[in-house]
Amino acid sequence: MHKILFAAALAAGVSAAASAQETSPDGSRPFGIEPYVGVLGGYHSFDRNSEFGTNGSRGYMDGALISGIAGVNVPLGGFFVGAEGNATKGFKDIDWEYGVKGRAGFRAGESGLLFVSAGYQWVNGRRGFADRSDVMYGMGVEVGPKDIGLGGVTGTSGPRLRLQIDTYDFDSIRPMAGVVFHF
Repeated sequence: MHKILFAAALAAGVSAAASAQETSPDGSRPFGIEPYVGVLGGYHSFDRNSEFGTNGSRGYMDGALISGIAGVNVPLGGFFVGAEGNATKGFKDIDWEYGVKGRAGFRAGESGLLFVSAGYQWVNGRRGFADRSDVMYGMGVEVGPKDIGLGGVTGTSGPRLRLQIDTYDFDSIRPMAGVVFHF
């Protein structure tokens, strides 16, 4: 009986919150599903003491990256949670990277997002570096057209500039930047 009363109270609270706020800060529905895709570029540099270690005279593992991402956000009023996957082509010592992670954050301004993320990343090395996988942590920001004075160009969805920084088990630094298309 207590479970039924708790579920009813929770449903009433969510319903009241939804009716109290008809839109999120960017003008979209406060609850629903927001899919997105994007292209990012950046660089991944591993510490000399990481699990990739050093490879003789070649030094530590690093390389430029180009990444395709796809994900979905679930807005919860001014906050959101989501999931994202990536397939990344590397250059120099990195052949490919693949990953999946969860995201959570809040909306900032008219169309921006601030978020933290955590998940799992697979890294395929080349030039004598082994393939490995481990936990990936990160944080980032997305800035939409409304935040830079172009609100009439795309409406509530469209492109956003994303800047993020990730770390592979706190043994690397991976800054990335690109464009994300929400729809």
